[in-house]
Amino acid sequence: MRYLQTFNRRLRQIREAGHLSREDVARMCGVDEARVSSWEASDSRQRSYPGVAELLDVCIHTETPLESLVDLEASADNSQLELPGLAFSNSDDLGVALAELEKELSRVHLSEEELELLRRFRKASGENRRMILQILGR
Repeated sequence: MRYLQTFNRRLRQIREAGHLSREDVARMCGVDEARVSSWEASDSRQRSYPGVAELLDVCIHTETPLESLVDLEASADNSQLELPGLAFSNSDDLGVALAELEKELSRVHLSEEELELLRRFRKASGENRRMILQILGR
């Protein structure tokens, strides 16, 4: 994960600067605390990486620009795709994630009430999720 080589250190710095616990970050992202611990692991063999949705959750809830969390190479390439606060080359191997990110950003703008519903749904057990989806007719 070339773009997340220093993510573990950057996340810890942002978390500590904001006086946030790993549990706080886990709640923001709808994951368990162990997952956040693995994101911050100093041993790369034990480290895992967040998905695009989790990266966005961290950025939104900590008011941190995405470029502060990912490793970007400075480039004078004029063929870059411009996103708010970001610049990526069309040839980067992060293209799939960026396409997903762009799609989600343009499609999703949730109210606070919708965000709370989503947080609760993510924390629900698989069985409870299935029941909710049945009630909603899905």
